[in-house]
Amino acid sequence: MPAKSENLIAWGDCDSAGIVYYPKYFHFMDIAFQNLMRKAGFGHRRLLEEFGVRVPIVDAGAKFISPASFEDRLTVDAAIVHWGTKSFRVQYRGARDGVAVFEGYEARVWATVAPDGSITTSAIPQPFKDALAAAGSAQT
Repeated sequence: MPAKSENLIAWGDCDSAGIVYYPKYFHFMDIAFQNLMRKAGFGHRRLLEEFGVRVPIVDAGAKFISPASFEDRLTVDAAIVHWGTKSFRVQYRGARDGVAVFEGYEARVWATVAPDGSITTSAIPQPFKDALAAAGSAQT
């Protein structure tokens, strides 16, 4: 079962037509990913301190199905749907009152940060995969 994130759409999330401005959906996806990580017991600080890594996005996209407006409650489901050796794919589905609003995805990599600031991808440790799977994502 995917991890859920609830968002009350603010006036500032909307464009002049009163509907959510499309880049905001990427913000809502990021909130859902952060919630998934917290549910798994991780956060970006812990990843950097414990593993010396970041998990940057290398690809992202979205399909917009129906509009959402000011004061709508947007529920975003987040799930890891694919694990590679050094990367993983997160799938998102957003809805208001059970009506599909958007679908999106991100591809992220396990990126080791060296003391000199250089970044290289490396293998994702199994404990991280297991924790996210237990938090509601696809199996590892």
